[in-house]
Amino acid sequence: MKVTPLVGLGLLGRSAALPATNAVTCAGKFSPISAADFVSAINPGWNLGNTMDAVPNEGSWNNPPVVAATFDDVKMAGFKSVRIPVTYTDHFTGKSPDWTIDPAWLQRVSDVVDMALDKGLYVVTNVHHDSWAWADVTAAGANLTMIEEKMYRTWVQIGEKLACKSSKVAFEPINEPPANTAEHGAELNKINELFLKALAASGGFNTQRVVTLVGGGMDSIKTSQWFKAPTGYSNPWAIQYHYYSPYDFIFQAWGKTIWGSDADKQAMEADFANIRGNFTDIPLVIGEFEANTMIEPAARRKYIDFAVRTARKYGTSVMLWDNGDGALERASHTWRDTILLNIITNAARGVSNSLADSTTDASAPEQSSSGYIFHKVGTDVTDQAVNFLLNGNKIKSVKSSDGKTLKSSSDYSVSEGTITVKKAFLSKYLSPTAAPGSKANLTVTFSAGADASVEIVQWDVPTLGATTSRAISGSDLLIPITWKGLYRLVAVKMIRDDGVYLFDDWTQWLGPLQQARGTYSSHWDRDGAYVKLKDAAISQVISGKVPATFTFEFLPRVAGNAVNYTLTV
Repeated sequence: MKVTPLVGLGLLGRSAALPATNAVTCAGKFSPISAADFVSAINPGWNLGNTMDAVPNEGSWNNPPVVAATFDDVKMAGFKSVRIPVTYTDHFTGKSPDWTIDPAWLQRVSDVVDMALDKGLYVVTNVHHDSWAWADVTAAGANLTMIEEKMYRTWVQIGEKLACKSSKVAFEPINEPPANTAEHGAELNKINELFLKALAASGGFNTQRVVTLVGGGMDSIKTSQWFKAPTGYSNPWAIQYHYYSPYDFIFQAWGKTIWGSDADKQAMEADFANIRGNFTDIPLVIGEFEANTMIEPAARRKYIDFAVRTARKYGTSVMLWDNGDGALERASHTWRDTILLNIITNAARGVSNSLADSTTDASAPEQSSSGYIFHKVGTDVTDQAVNFLLNGNKIKSVKSSDGKTLKSSSDYSVSEGTITVKKAFLSKYLSPTAAPGSKANLTVTFSAGADASVEIVQWDVPTLGATTSRAISGSDLLIPITWKGLYRLVAVKMIRDDGVYLFDDWTQWLGPLQQARGTYSSHWDRDGAYVKLKDAAISQVISGKVPATFTFEFLPRVAGNAVNYTLTV
């Protein structure tokens, strides 16, 4: 490619002038694509999360450096595209006005983009955690002149490096830029325009390249309120937003593990319909969506299925967020939930999936799930019914983990969407005295769409290695545990001895499975042979000067499947 000097443009009304840039000339050909066709072609997509966007460098977080084989896994799973988030914060080698980016880092970005292209995937790449590191327009005393100058120079350099990539590469200016007011929204509109101005200055094919523009926080409501499209640019463009709602279900806050009621579905559809109604003719892409992998799987699969189907209804493509602890275990090339993958790829094509049913009533005292057949130690084995939402399909067959097809009538029976697995079959795996643990998986196939899985589990109540200690702040508390069934901690109830909720007393108005519960990651976690109380929870006990009891709750989420731990002061 050839580089030609180009004089910088004024800074959108600010007095400072932008530095001179180099416009790239490409020798090859570019096959233009409309934004609508690009967005359609990328559905569904996958995010290379916590990798190139890690701070300070690739590999600093929970994932190793990218290898080409990862994109083989993505392609084979049925994804059409990959979003490659990139953080540039720690790769600047120069200051104002040039803001030079380390050429080695730009080359690495280019190489990773090529890895994905070589596998036939579409690519969206961006500037990622810079949004909070130096480009936060809401920060107290934010230097908007610096942010604008640095954003422009960042995209000039990215544009120059990637200028000659094919039309299968799209650019996204900035990830989830904070915005709380209309003034912030207006500044982000300016950032979108600076981004396009930088692409024009960088040369190559960049004025023909698809871009996905953003609004405040990439939130659909803020985007609808404050986004204004730049004018005077030739790039085909779409709007990208992210969807992580409802917060409590997605992030396992306040004990919420139930989803799928009519009200839940209506709320999601209203969100998708609202932004579509505000941008009727603009291609839309949900660049990130997901639900915590620790959530009860039937509820999670119902959520993901409805999200993808509803997005499709409103002409919106989706890209699954994967931080490396979610969908793909990259080192072993293993997808953690192949059923979920098939749900996504089928729903994106408009094929109806049949799904394991689960409790949808948030006021229920217990939670059922047809993703499992649970059998408690010490009880007799009986026939077990599992229910499916057929969604227009029919049940075709049931297979066991060894690939053998179960025999209708002797091993199971079917009545519409209910499969009753017979005692005689279950007794191969379960008994009153069998050791706790996962025993087998059944695969249910349907006339169309994804298969469903039913995990057969023998369970008992886990035991803790200790039940009390004095609250000491400064670090998390690891409590030894013997798991007896599944490695799943689903909620922790936190109540002081005087009856006061340790956090969020407003949860008293929620259902019985959410009252007084803490939030995953912020207040509690699991770690191999331990359950964990986070320092924030411990400090809350100390500041309250009252002992507190923590009730750890597991799957199945039924009465009695919980253990208590007390912190004294």
